Amino acid sequence: MNTGAPLIDLAEEGGSQSVKAQLRLRQMILAGELPGGARIAELPLVDKLGVSRTPIRAALMRLEQEGLLEALPNGGYAVRTFSERDVSDAIELRGTVEGLLARIAAERGAAPVVLGEASECLRQIDELLSETALDDHAFSSYVVLNERFHALLGELSGSAVLTREMERLASLPFASPSAFVVVQANSPQARDMLVVAQDQHWQVLDAIERREGARAEAIMREHSRIAQRNLREAVRMPGLDTMPGVRLIRRRN
Repeated sequence: MNTGAPLIDLAEEGGSQSVKAQLRLRQMILAGELPGGARIAELPLVDKLGVSRTPIRAALMRLEQEGLLEALPNGGYAVRTFSERDVSDAIELRGTVEGLLARIAAERGAAPVVLGEASECLRQIDELLSETALDDHAFSSYVVLNERFHALLGELSGSAVLTREMERLASLPFASPSAFVVVQANSPQARDMLVVAQDQHWQVLDAIERREGARAEAIMREHSRIAQRNLREAVRMPGLDTMPGVRLIRRRN
């Protein structure tokens, strides 16, 4: 009797259910449905998410690896909270890794086809920023293109190890390249800040093409300072605690 196909189907189904549970749980955490410090019980999630305990258990383990949950000493998980310094350090680490990616891309030489993709991505951002005022659609498009450019840094470097580390950091809600763009969207200087960031994008790409490793690294380290400023604004401006993930950040007294 051939039982191979059903076993594969069951494995694929289990994986799909685990991903579904992981995405939904992440959404619940970032939206505040599961507040910081809340203990996560498996059984209520079975009814709420409509999946069995096995995929939920796998999803909880993944979210712990991402840093959104912490394992409790007596079993189970709780939603993590983060100090403002934790978030600042995560952004600093992202800037360091991206700087290293840019330096390696410059020193080793980047593939021309990837350089072309990065240039096209930046040209599309230029087109968005050519407008004197940006609407919600423009900001949403910027987020997509900005994340695309930062992802291309990994391809430009050719380092699978550093690219995986960058992807891990970017999975945290407050450490991704576009985590605090919404802060800029609510600021009178919104477009100006994006123009500064875009100039840094072009400068680092120029440094990579010219094989100037130290310059490329320094630009990306400086680029992360924009996110640091936006973090400070995000935890202080009224009304911004509705932004995904901000409620998990403990404000300084």
